[in-house]
Amino acid sequence: MNFSNILNEIEKNDPEVYEKVSGRRHILKSFGAKVALASLPFAVGSMFKKAYGKTTDVVIDALNFALELEYFEFNFYHVANNTGNLIAVSDAPGFLTIEAHEKAHINFLINTITTLGGTPFQPNHYSDAVSVPPYIPNAYDFTAQSNTTYAPIFGGVFTDYPTFLIAASVFEDTGIRAYMGQMQTFLGNTILTQAQQIAATEGRHASFVRLIRRNMGAVEIPAPWITNNIPPLNSLQSFYLGEDNTTQLGISITSLPDTYSGTGVVPEDSATAAFDEPSDMTTVMSLIAPFILP
Repeated sequence: MNFSNILNEIEKNDPEVYEKVSGRRHILKSFGAKVALASLPFAVGSMFKKAYGKTTDVVIDALNFALELEYFEFNFYHVANNTGNLIAVSDAPGFLTIEAHEKAHINFLINTITTLGGTPFQPNHYSDAVSVPPYIPNAYDFTAQSNTTYAPIFGGVFTDYPTFLIAASVFEDTGIRAYMGQMQTFLGNTILTQAQQIAATEGRHASFVRLIRRNMGAVEIPAPWITNNIPPLNSLQSFYLGEDNTTQLGISITSLPDTYSGTGVVPEDSATAAFDEPSDMTTVMSLIAPFILP
């Protein structure tokens, strides 16, 4: 997904968009490292309505899809961080930070959806008396015991650290592809900036997990990004279908000159690693369905 191309498309479809938010351009610029994501919801919600106001059911559906994924990831990390003797002591601060990010994303999305007039998604058993949202213990089974394909893989997800890391890597990679799949929906709406910020944060999560696995000697020697369509395990290939794409905007990347080496053309590994391939909502939901309790 080319971010510059997205901005060009916004301008092409609506040349006035930048003028519509020009009075708040300094606010948009502050939405980065200077401002914690958890503090964004109310300011952003107000800006959406006043600055652009292009709110549709499609946008709200996309935001609710993102919210469902954030609940999924928060609950996964919350359980892991509260399971003794699972996460290596040296890695624990990183996973606590990831959990905090997921919670901030949940709060941001809930407030944004509400401000735009929508009803925020709620996981199954959200009102269960034993749950304290956003932690809903009866909504998920990350061991996937009801699924004959995944149960042998994820059975030790909270007892075996390498298995936990495989799950975390797969979930993060899938989450990024899910966000990329919704970026077209956000074109022409000021939520685009924040959606890109969340996607970038999820990318950092994925890189963190992948580097831990690499340092622990993972067989596929993972880079911080997806290369070709290589999964952590062959049985998890379905999560990575399409990631071996080497054509972008109708251009074969592997036919372009390799300016880095100065010889030949761009290698396939480089061509696939340069882009996160989008996944549609139906595909993503089918991938995480085995971990969601009815």
